[in-house]
Amino acid sequence: MPNNYKAELEEILEVAGQHGASDIHFSVGRNPTLRIDGNLVELEKYPILTKDHAEGLIENLLTDEQKERVIKEREIDFSYNYKDKARFRVNVFHQRGNISAALRFFPAKIKTIKELNMPERIENFINYSQGLLLVVGPTGHGKTTTMAALADLINHNQTKHIITIEDPIEYIFEQDKSIIDQREVGDDTKSFPKALRAAFRQDPDVIVVGEMRDLETISTALTAAETGHLVMATLHTNSAAQTIDRIIDSFPAEAKNQVRTQLASTLLGVVSQRLIPQVDGGRVPAVEIMIANSAVRNLIREGKIYQIDLVLETSTDEGMISLNRSLADLVHQGNISLENAEIYSLNPSDLRMLLGKK
Repeated sequence: MPNNYKAELEEILEVAGQHGASDIHFSVGRNPTLRIDGNLVELEKYPILTKDHAEGLIENLLTDEQKERVIKEREIDFSYNYKDKARFRVNVFHQRGNISAALRFFPAKIKTIKELNMPERIENFINYSQGLLLVVGPTGHGKTTTMAALADLINHNQTKHIITIEDPIEYIFEQDKSIIDQREVGDDTKSFPKALRAAFRQDPDVIVVGEMRDLETISTALTAAETGHLVMATLHTNSAAQTIDRIIDSFPAEAKNQVRTQLASTLLGVVSQRLIPQVDGGRVPAVEIMIANSAVRNLIREGKIYQIDLVLETSTDEGMISLNRSLADLVHQGNISLENAEIYSLNPSDLRMLLGKK
């Protein structure tokens, strides 16, 4: 068993970068494992991890203060900077008495919307001076990366004050035309709601919220969007309609009507994305884009969220696209297989109709 755990850790981080891995897993009883294009790949070059071996690798990720927090709280989220080459969002946790870690890779350079193969029409959202833009989708499908690309587009083209609230900080911005203050929950602020409330006194133009996790965060973000700020945030939801339902359902019954009105007036749009395995390797985004036009705003006010999917299908001339339409386009272009399109579709039967399949 190697005793130079730091050198071995750095070698694994380098290997992960060379293979374009999105995640690294250290778990007792398994080889160090990478997630590449959505699939788990064990690094059999390295030995199966024992309890001591896993502890040796993971301790090299932690500061003394973080080690104490792991002992006390049994788990911790933090960001780890590797030689200015890359950053990792790290979660260290215990399972069956052993220590484990999951590392999410974030490259040092923030890619543009074009480099991410995202529809360039979503760049139009940054031209608003106020309102709420939501970037949604499952874990690990690029929400944070898309939001970082939009914030960096503002940074390079507009003179704004951007405040980000993250847990932990994932991408590091290099300030250009904009001032960017990045606040990490736990180190720079106690919580998302506390940081959001404080932001009102910090003269922001743009507020980027890493995740709207609770009622207080959602409520404060809506107020911020209503009072002259452009707010961008993520949610773990699967579609525009589900996102709107999730926000409204977060509030007690007596507040729902007011929230519908508030959301209808502040929402700019919802970008819902999936990263789909490509036929030739790698992953490509399938993207649903909902723009809050007058029809969408009326449906939100009237509580007819179930009709939003129809608006998406009939408003392509306004720049909207449904997830199924995006998936169908990728199949037609030969980028993804029909099988994978159906796996990621929320309505496979409608997808097959779009593709002319029985």
